Amino acid sequence: MHRQRCTRIIATLGPASSSVDIIRKLSDAGADVFRLNMSHGDHKSIAALHAMIREVEVQTGRPIGILADLQGPKLRIGKFQNDRITLAAGQKFILDMDKAPGSDKRVELPHPEIFEAVEKGTELLLDDGKIRLHIEQVEKDKIHTKVVVGGELSNRKGVNVPNAILPLAALTEKDRNDLDFVLNLGVDWVGLSFVQRPEDMREAREIIGERAWLLAKLEKPSALYALDEIIALSDAVMVARGDMGVELPMEEVPGKQKKIIRHARRAGKSVVVATQMLETMVHSPVPTRAEVSDVANAVFDGADAIMLSAESATGAYPVEAVSVMDRIARKVESEPSYRKALNRDKTPPEATSADAISAAANQVAATIRAKTIVTYTGSGSTALRASRERPETPLLVLTPNLSTARRLCLCWGLNCVHTADAVNFQDMIDKACHMCLTHNFARVNDHIVIMAGMPFGTPGKTNVLRIARVQSYHKKG
Repeated sequence: MHRQRCTRIIATLGPASSSVDIIRKLSDAGADVFRLNMSHGDHKSIAALHAMIREVEVQTGRPIGILADLQGPKLRIGKFQNDRITLAAGQKFILDMDKAPGSDKRVELPHPEIFEAVEKGTELLLDDGKIRLHIEQVEKDKIHTKVVVGGELSNRKGVNVPNAILPLAALTEKDRNDLDFVLNLGVDWVGLSFVQRPEDMREAREIIGERAWLLAKLEKPSALYALDEIIALSDAVMVARGDMGVELPMEEVPGKQKKIIRHARRAGKSVVVATQMLETMVHSPVPTRAEVSDVANAVFDGADAIMLSAESATGAYPVEAVSVMDRIARKVESEPSYRKALNRDKTPPEATSADAISAAANQVAATIRAKTIVTYTGSGSTALRASRERPETPLLVLTPNLSTARRLCLCWGLNCVHTADAVNFQDMIDKACHMCLTHNFARVNDHIVIMAGMPFGTPGKTNVLRIARVQSYHKKG
């Protein structure tokens, strides 16, 4: 049960990891949460993966989180008469609403929203930024551009508009269908792609309600203008460096990553760093030294979780990629400088009993050298508060709600056990001691610190702090 690191690992499932055997190996190697990419696969295959994860969860006895990542709006050009063209720097090129096959002079852009949002001087990026166009004139159904960076361009390539807020909802019709499906399936987290504005989060939250926790994927520069408000409306945020690296100059991405992590941590929200972290391991059993440093820097910055995409979904070495990420995180967390880095951006406590108890538990545990901080939680709020303190003492979470245990798998340092709630004060102590012994968080005569809320079973109420010494026999939970 006890991970030897606090930073969590998210592994994307795909063709390379679509069996119970591989998912079990990924879990054993260190994966805490599995990502279902709704851009690929139909509902039948997604349901099959979900069932496999739950089967592995039963095998391991460890709660496992599931993140359903919605596709979001995809902007693409039309098709060409001969499937592909070559654009030269300096030439003129038109994007229009004509459905006729394109040429090296023009191509269809079937997105009226772009025509509404752009103006002279705006840049358009095609094919993940490989082609760069400068807009010289905008008409009702035509955009006249000059090619700044040319190259080969083929059918249905993607379009990015980095310097404009598009009048597009983050939830497409496909997303709404997928969202209804995964909520009924019982996923723990929903990832909202291409968030541009706080209204995108409010719309998704209204649909999801309490059926899952909501993660905002930050990949559009426009989202950074309302960063704090978007963070406030989310349960977690993701630094999605794929499209962010297309729409922003690449050299700006590391700074934006650190800014997002810093703001999320100060708001007390979980934060995930994703995309190309160990990209070489799609084809190689070992990463580059630069990739190792990239993963390490995300851990040093205090990210709650780090994510694998193609490495575990389609790569040749999915289990090895998780294992490498696990080793990097454990090594970084053993460095003295890691603790110093964490303490720079601690979440400031609010004037609540929950924050006061959590801060006190951290201090008490450090003072008496307790082996574990045990938190009882129903909704997850007590455990989240404990996680935000980033204590050096391991955290053991006891919850009667399996859905809460699964959701908390994404959050820094939380080792969750699904167990019956305490029925009285003595039972609270006995159960905490027994669970510490059972899951190797403490030994007989060790001190532990217990956080809970009374009366028991009351959500969001943290008002008890207790020091206990583990005895040789305690009632089972």
